Parts: sequence; C-alpha cells; structure tokens
Amino acid sequence: MAELKHNNNALTPDRFRKISKDGFKAEAIERESLSAWADIWYRLRQNRFAMLGLIIILLLVVMAIIGPILTPYSAIDNNLLKTNLKPMEEGHWFGTDDFGRDMFARTWEGAKVSLQVGVYAALADLIIGVIYGGIMGYIGGRLGEAMNKIAEVLYAIPNLLIAILLLVVFEPSLLTIVIALSITGWISMAWIVRGQIMQLKNQEYVLASRSLGAGSMRILFRHLIPNSMGPIIVTLTLTVPGAIFAEAFLSFLGLGVQVPFASWGTMINDALAVMQIYPWRILFPAFFISLTMLAFNVLGDGMRDAFDPKMKR
Repeated sequence: MAELKHNNNALTPDRFRKISKDGFKAEAIERESLSAWADIWYRLRQNRFAMLGLIIILLLVVMAIIGPILTPYSAIDNNLLKTNLKPMEEGHWFGTDDFGRDMFARTWEGAKVSLQVGVYAALADLIIGVIYGGIMGYIGGRLGEAMNKIAEVLYAIPNLLIAILLLVVFEPSLLTIVIALSITGWISMAWIVRGQIMQLKNQEYVLASRSLGAGSMRILFRHLIPNSMGPIIVTLTLTVPGAIFAEAFLSFLGLGVQVPFASWGTMINDALAVMQIYPWRILFPAFFISLTMLAFNVLGDGMRDAFDPKMKR
C-alpha cells in the first residue's frame, strides 16, 4: 500500500502538458491513398509464391529471347560427330541429341515456341470470349440463351480432338496450332464474362449512364467490361499454361512444330526412346514445361487473391 501511495504522489500536475486541438491535423490523411490497381499490385506483392512465379516467367521470357544466342551452336544444324554428348561436355551445356544438335539452344527455341503459342492462344480467347460473353450477358433474353446453347454445344466437343483434326487437315504450323486451340478455348472466358456482366448490368452507375443517353455498346465496353477486368485477367493468366501444355502434347504426337525446328514436345518425343540410356535429353524439356506451368498457375492463384476484396487484410 505504501508503494502504491508513493506512485500516486509521483503523478504531479507538472508532469502533464496540454495538447492544443488542431482541426486541420485531425482531418489530415496520414496514409497515401492508393488507386484500385495500386492496391491490387500491393496485395500481389505480399504473396511470395505469386511473385516467385512472376519472376520465373520473366526469366523464361528473357532466356527464350537471348538463350539461343548465348551458345555458339545452332538449334537445327546437325553434327553427327557429336551425338548424345553429356551436359557440359565439349561446351554443350545441356548436351546434344541423336543428330548432334545443341540441347541448350533447342531448349530455349522450344521455350520461344511454347510461350508464343500460350500468349497468342490466350489473346485469341480473350478477344473472342470477352466480346461473345459480354454480348451474351448484357443482351440476355432469347438471344442470350441461344448464344449460351451454342457455347454449350461447342464446349461438349473435346478441344484436343478438334485441334488434332484441324492439324491433320491443314499443314502443321504455329498459326494452325493457335487457331486449333482457340476454336473452343474461348468458351470458359465467355461464361466468366457473362456472369460478371449479368451481376453488373443493373448497378446504379449503369442505369445512370443509360438515363444520360449512352448506347448499349458504350455501356458494355466503357463501363461493364472494364469493371470485370479482375476475373478476366485471372482467367487469362490460367489459360496460358493450358495452351502451352496442349502445344507440347500436339508436338509430342508429331502434329505441332515439325523437325528440325525445336519444341519442348518434339524434344520429349525424340528422347522418349532413349530415355533410359540418355536421361538428360528428356530431363530438360520436361523440367521447363513443368516449371512454366507451375509458375503461371501460382501467379494466377496469386492474382485471383489480389483481385478479391475479401482477401484484403
């Protein structure tokens, strides 16, 4: 009790000071305001796995551009005196194949092909899916239902079956692969856009824009689709690895990029017969296919969380 009394006596008036009330400082914003996109980028940066996936994708893109020129050897020229060399042997960092072609150069040429197919197919899905899904969701009614039924019929047809038939009929090339993958690849994007448009088209800002005389196309492309960019970007990110895997599968079957040009799928197909004797030949393309798909999927999951306001801490 004596100690408590001593502590109370220590609280003398001279130990306090009066703080003046400043109305301007009370209303001051202590934290810098962030735009919606800056807030999304901030939340994405907090996801370490998503940022790791983004870094891996950027490194793959850089190596696909400069990788083939980092080695003096060609990706398509044969050298039968240097067949099936081990990695790091005679200056071949990834070894050579049955025809003496440098595996390092071929790996990054294959990366260039796979990334181009993935990006082009995703862009085609974006353009077709956003326009089709936006019109389907905004107009609605019988026309919207008819468009939805057409999408359901196309979705019931296996995508790879259409791609194989198209590549059998036409000459296999990069453009043919992209067209084959885009015939039904846009349907998932269209349904996602349709759902978003149906949720947003009755919002107050849409009704206000319509009351001010804005047309349907202006409302759709200036208001509704920009406000649906979150799910669109996430779906676009997750579409790329599917297209890359489909291209590798078609090239593995001999329907994609034709020899002597390199693709991860053709490299795996060439190495499959001698996998037990020369395992490094299948190791590098299989590893980079898996790494690329993992990086895009991790980045897509991180972007989905970043665009979701419920994930905000």
